[in-house]
Amino acid sequence: MITNSAKETMLIGERLARKLKPGDMIALSGDLGSGKTTFTKGIGKGLGVKDSKRINSPTFVLIKEYNGRVPLYHLDLYRLDDLKEIENLAIEEYIYGNGITVIEWAEKIKSILPKKHILVKFKIKGDNKREVIIEDLRY
Repeated sequence: MITNSAKETMLIGERLARKLKPGDMIALSGDLGSGKTTFTKGIGKGLGVKDSKRINSPTFVLIKEYNGRVPLYHLDLYRLDDLKEIENLAIEEYIYGNGITVIEWAEKIKSILPKKHILVKFKIKGDNKREVIIEDLRY
């Protein structure tokens, strides 16, 4: 699907969040500025995270947790290049936990992602235009 604004990208995330269950994992892939964090804000809103507009990229802290109807775990692996660095974060506790886990730059951990997850790919098509492709691999 194509979005023409950050608001539309958030709305897709919000709609997806309504279908999520505890333990679901969302892997986000796309270039810098392609909409991954904006989409995560929408997921937060859909999960009832208070002040979801404050959700931002955890690039420097790597992991942020938010309270909603289900906990939201937001991971950003942009700064990590070595799989060993990533494994040292003990992210499997999040991936296989009882919250909703959203991972930006998930392609960096492709080999350890659970087979059952939701893959969301973002492509920049213009200033505010994005292509968002959602593949539900949970079934």
